[in-house]
Amino acid sequence: MNAEKNSSEPLPETPARALGDFIRTHRERLSPLAVGLPPGPRRRTPGLRREEVAQLCGVSPTWYTWIEQGRPVSASADALARIAVALQLSRAERAYLFELAAQRDPAEPDPAAQDVPAALLQTVGLIGAPAYVLDRQWNALRWNAPAAELFVGWLDGEHDRNLLAYTFTSMAARELIVDWETRARRLAAEFRADSIRHLNDPPTRALIDSLTAASDAFARYWASQDVFEREGGERAFQHPVRGRIVFNQITFKPAHREDLKLVILVGSE
Repeated sequence: MNAEKNSSEPLPETPARALGDFIRTHRERLSPLAVGLPPGPRRRTPGLRREEVAQLCGVSPTWYTWIEQGRPVSASADALARIAVALQLSRAERAYLFELAAQRDPAEPDPAAQDVPAALLQTVGLIGAPAYVLDRQWNALRWNAPAAELFVGWLDGEHDRNLLAYTFTSMAARELIVDWETRARRLAAEFRADSIRHLNDPPTRALIDSLTAASDAFARYWASQDVFEREGGERAFQHPVRGRIVFNQITFKPAHREDLKLVILVGSE
């Protein structure tokens, strides 16, 4: 395929096109002198030429051209990292580049290995409604008193704090969650979508394997390959003391720690 021959063909607005536009804009902003190249007497392109960036990145000029043109070609995290260095992107610009490409920056530490922000954990106790924080395997890291009072068999007393294990292996969950089968099926599909980037990490893999062995329902729902975004909305519970209670669930992801979730259940009017 001839990259230059097809360069005039209009491309639809896609994530690949947004990635290409971002890279092209930053290439045009970078002067040859900034990377140690002579400006040259007959330079028609603003900033660096595509061929120059390709050479700095150690990739083929044709492949780099296709990336800028927004064509559906594969861009590995390693190649994107080399582009980020060649274009001298700032930390924020580099993070934006990897977000556009839906890739994890290999230079960034694994969020799961970092300490949970203390302010996030403290926030849970300041919330009057049931609230809790989940990690990437959906273990509850912190919860407040209203959440402990609501989630019988999970956040009260001494129990396994994993939300999936509670939902699929605890009889208390089946009694508490109204329309358990629908909610459990959706929960498995939401976890599949949420865990896609760390599906083969040992803790995630071990959780899936243990739930598959322990719960026929989880095994069926997981095998269905259903994928749903984790969303808010109405959540109904049949509490052993308070009877039927309805909440609206809201989930927040802290900036720079998207592996964590702050879940709040607001009383329904």
